[in-house]
Amino acid sequence: MAENKKTLPKFDSLDAAVNFFDENDMGDYLDSMPEVEFEIDLQADKTYYAVDSQLSTQLRQVAKKRGVSAETLLNLWVQEKLMETGPKTTYQVAEK
Repeated sequence: MAENKKTLPKFDSLDAAVNFFDENDMGDYLDSMPEVEFEIDLQADKTYYAVDSQLSTQLRQVAKKRGVSAETLLNLWVQEKLMETGPKTTYQVAEK
């Protein structure tokens, strides 16, 4: 593969860079881009639980009939069960 020799121009703003790369292929300028290092702190706001495959199949079928995602239906059902058995805490379930 041939090396790219195009020089990356200086940008006065983020908008100028965005506009430039809307019109130009970023791959043509890879050799002139500076290397950067950064850290990402990924913190999931979800917890995953194993569900039996047959239950999962049934869940997806019911969810499809109701027009919601399986994740949303499962969260609503768990929320309902927790409200029946535990303290009266309201949980907000995000729609998917």
